[in-house]
Amino acid sequence: MVEADPRPVVVVIEDDADLRALVCTVLEQDGLEAIPAADGESGLAAVRAHRPVVTTVDVSLPDMDGLAVAGRLRETSTTRVLLLTGDPDVVERLEGVADDHLLKPFRPRELRARVEALARPAG
Repeated sequence: MVEADPRPVVVVIEDDADLRALVCTVLEQDGLEAIPAADGESGLAAVRAHRPVVTTVDVSLPDMDGLAVAGRLRETSTTRVLLLTGDPDVVERLEGVADDHLLKPFRPRELRARVEALARPAG
């Protein structure tokens, strides 16, 4: 018997419990495996443990700046980074740190589309 390919993994680094649960639910409804993390350090550990294809990172985390988390991900992982922010001014600082960004509040459909685009193999 041939096993099906495992679902692609996305790590969701978000300190707001309700938003973290919503993002995970939306991604799981799209056939992805969502691994939640409430802060930067646990998110970095989750990325090391699960090797996700995409990682969403809230810019405002309690233990470290989300841009710093994204920078560390760039140094240690091949995961694609989608920054989630409520601050439109952050967009100017994203170059080289994130693959894409999404302004809060966002529609679930837009989140799905951004993650799907990032999850596609290059080429």
